Amino acid sequence: MANPLYDRLFGAHAGQDTPFLYLPDGRVISHAAFLGQAARLAHVATNLGLKPGDRVAAQVEKSPEALALYAACAQAGLIFLPLNTAYTADELSYFIDNSGAALIVCDGRNRDMLAPIAEGLGARIETLNADGSGSLTERAATMPDRFDTVARGGGDLAAFLYTSGTTGRSKGAMLTQDNLLSNAETLAREWRFTADDVLLHALPIFHTHGLFVATNIALITGGSMIFLPRFDLDQIIAQMPRATSMMGVPTFYTRLLGDARFTRELAQHMRLFVSGSAPLLAETHVEFEERTGHRILERYGMTETNMNTSNPYEGARRAGTVGLPLPGVELKVTDPETGETLPQGEIGVIEVRGPNVFKGYWQMPEKTAAELRADGFFITGDLGFVDEQGYVTIVGRGKDLIISGGFNIYPKELELLLDDQPGVLESAVIGVPHPDFGETPLGLLVPRPGQTPDTQAIMATVETALARFKHPRKLIVLEELPRNTMGKVQKNILRDQFKALFEKQ
Repeated sequence: MANPLYDRLFGAHAGQDTPFLYLPDGRVISHAAFLGQAARLAHVATNLGLKPGDRVAAQVEKSPEALALYAACAQAGLIFLPLNTAYTADELSYFIDNSGAALIVCDGRNRDMLAPIAEGLGARIETLNADGSGSLTERAATMPDRFDTVARGGGDLAAFLYTSGTTGRSKGAMLTQDNLLSNAETLAREWRFTADDVLLHALPIFHTHGLFVATNIALITGGSMIFLPRFDLDQIIAQMPRATSMMGVPTFYTRLLGDARFTRELAQHMRLFVSGSAPLLAETHVEFEERTGHRILERYGMTETNMNTSNPYEGARRAGTVGLPLPGVELKVTDPETGETLPQGEIGVIEVRGPNVFKGYWQMPEKTAAELRADGFFITGDLGFVDEQGYVTIVGRGKDLIISGGFNIYPKELELLLDDQPGVLESAVIGVPHPDFGETPLGLLVPRPGQTPDTQAIMATVETALARFKHPRKLIVLEELPRNTMGKVQKNILRDQFKALFEKQ
């Protein structure tokens, strides 16, 4: 029975004892062993009563078993919903409720916290810990290592990824099998990946970058991955001589450059370094090339589309740009008011169309209609231009999106929380350059008359309410916020005022 995503990413390696995952403890998991684990997990899900199209929400640490759960969902026709491990109970409650998840998989430490949420929704809950233990794998241990793949089509949903909105609640981006496959095939071809590649993988797998870019490319080509639980500088340096390629966020590269052990000799066996999920500073490009002889390949994508553009593998990798539209992806720059296509070189809103573009937002037809045009073009909200050579440059983002260390942060969510704190009249949250994270959130507070906000207490409240990656790097009290004649806060002035706050000394 046909199931394009499973058949081409996973099933193509059935019975092959070729290495797939190299683990830090020295273990090597073959493609065949990995698929056996995925099959057992698929049996668990179906035995729990899940049917094709049901959602599986997973908030678990990175592990081979967590990755096998993704494969199991593909094989059983389930929709995979990976969730950031930093999300709080309040955030998780919304995602699980909105998605209508039939199965929740969590770390054993969080079971008691999530059990009432699962019970209220009539969902099953199983545990999966970082070391691979838990009720999910205990159930799987007694299951067969073969599973009859469920028939699905290319237009069927394969995953949900939640992307924050500037106002209101997060939106569930619906990704189809064709969305994921088309991007994996294109990127593997454009970046020259083969079965001989060994990818150094230190990214999280609840995010597009680590799961649907890095992992899917390794799967579709039959290559292998050095599968690290997280970015650990010592591990990266120790493992790099065994690798041929690496994908990371700018933070990875700035931290490597900050270590004297990272030398040209260490990187001599590498074929490719890719960076994305946040802007890479031009100084990092230059320093990296001087140190290693390699020029980092920067690309541009987002939750709703996976990858849209890339600097070329062969040809000029131009710092400050995100390269050229990928084959099969149409890109245009439009007037944000009229939607009319702008002339080359003019700055406007970037729109993209192609097989990579998502199907819409789960149970949000109005949001879908507002951002996904009838002709298939998706309004990214990013501001940029295309130069005479076709290279795309992102100059800013509509809706004030902040991307810090590869994670999307919307100021409005933080501002609503800050405005509610004692002594605060109003707030503004902006993204400012940061040498390690690309950019970082900065919270600016205006006090109520005669009051002085307690910034330490406010930060403590933020830390309990929101995931760590959303926390402002600093809170600063100002007398007032700059406004235009219409009363709108001029964040551009604030960004300019504080742009050097975190510069390297």
